[in-house]
Amino acid sequence: MADSASAVRFVICGVGHIGHRHAALVSRHPGAMLTALIDVRPELQAGLAAEFPGVPFFLSLEDYLQHGPAADVLTVATPNHLHAPQAIQGLRAGLHAVVEKPIALRKRDAEDLVHTALQTGRLVFGVMQNRYSPPAAWLKQVYDEGRLGDIYLLQINCFWNRDARYYKAGGWKGTRQQDGGTLFTQFSHFVDLLYWVFGDIENIQARFRDFNHAALTDFEDSGLVTFDLVRGGSGTLQYSTAVWDRNLESSLTVVAERGSLRLGGQYMDKVEYCHLQEYQLPTLPPTNPANDYGPYQGSAANHVQVIENVVDTIQKRGFATTNALEGMKVVEIIERIYNLK
Repeated sequence: MADSASAVRFVICGVGHIGHRHAALVSRHPGAMLTALIDVRPELQAGLAAEFPGVPFFLSLEDYLQHGPAADVLTVATPNHLHAPQAIQGLRAGLHAVVEKPIALRKRDAEDLVHTALQTGRLVFGVMQNRYSPPAAWLKQVYDEGRLGDIYLLQINCFWNRDARYYKAGGWKGTRQQDGGTLFTQFSHFVDLLYWVFGDIENIQARFRDFNHAALTDFEDSGLVTFDLVRGGSGTLQYSTAVWDRNLESSLTVVAERGSLRLGGQYMDKVEYCHLQEYQLPTLPPTNPANDYGPYQGSAANHVQVIENVVDTIQKRGFATTNALEGMKVVEIIERIYNLK
């Protein structure tokens, strides 16, 4: 717990699995302070009071904004369709916002978020935790240094398991209106990695299939997307949540003028191949373990770096690693892919 005068004060809206992780990490961070928790489920209150003593609990964002203690940052970790409107409410109340992925389900909502941030002079941080994994940071570095030369081909494969253990009946996950689709909930950070490193895409074509999720979700479980990079080169994104029992892989392969490389593993957490002209792969720091949700796994657990970046930026010791404009681009790219349905 930080000195309360200088600590960055967080209120967490949505205390499900990921919101709970935000709360735990904020409460342990030396420069941060957990000020309040918000969730629509009253049955969570007793457990949270025991775990975070003295931290008040509110049943709605409106109730918190009217009656809650002051804070600096609102963390939004609610169902996808609420991310943009709740972040906007927080900005208008004078709070900075940390928004779980995706920052919105439509580009126009993401634009509203960006405009509100500009009008209020507040910051919006998108949670795109893949950027903090050492292989992703390394890929960005070799690209920016020009070590790859022209990009020829890019292949992204995301083959995960998301079955009835994940898409539980009666929940928001799997609904078109609240969830938005497989690319939004499961794989938006891989679309972010594509945009962050290689830039925008065009000439998109796509095919969508629903192999074994017809009874579980309102949308596809698999997709085959081809595109050209605006900066040159072509790519494919193949994804599926229809994999049996457990995740298979997330990988990114690059064939370029000066060599080839491949990031792989279950969560794109290791450099599996690197053969670049006059270049030796350095030893990279270890990747954090995956988010563990019990029966199923998520991507690498880099939320601690997200909170670190928010605290550093607000205390003027650093710059935002992910901003709302980039989050908006990711939403727009996914929207352009889904418009082909």
